[in-house]
Amino acid sequence: MRYYDTFESTCGGILIAATERGLSGVYFNRQKYHPRVDADWKRDPKHPVIKRAKHQLKEYFAGKRRDFDLPLDPSGTAFQQAVWKAIARVPYGKTITYGELAKRSGFPDGPRAAGAATGRNPIGIVVPCHRIVGANGSLTGYAGGLDRKRALLALEGVGRDLLSPS
Repeated sequence: MRYYDTFESTCGGILIAATERGLSGVYFNRQKYHPRVDADWKRDPKHPVIKRAKHQLKEYFAGKRRDFDLPLDPSGTAFQQAVWKAIARVPYGKTITYGELAKRSGFPDGPRAAGAATGRNPIGIVVPCHRIVGANGSLTGYAGGLDRKRALLALEGVGRDLLSPS
């Protein structure tokens, strides 16, 4: 069973999903790989993980939270899980390249594969894939859209040179 609710952020609407074990999804409306809410999903704004996630997201968007403290239950391959764990360790207000992410994930020869796994991250913001940038420091790829990536990095105080549109 998957539980869900929605949240309105400064970057647009967000679908929050959880299982009994933890947070399984944070998706911007109309983002790439957005799941379809099926009949086996149950809307539950009082689900403890969803309730905590909404509170922490509200603090994050208000500039009052830098780290999330939530049980996570993303669904993915062993490789994807390794990449997502490495992404989760990128500090607030910092960026790393896909190449560095591949190294930190234990796959130094796989920056493209790490990029593909990053794009499939089901727990955006909480697992901060917006902090991963191209080899030359440029903003590349983000399932939620580059405008949102730019806005999230700006919220975290990332330098203006990185944030200017190409």
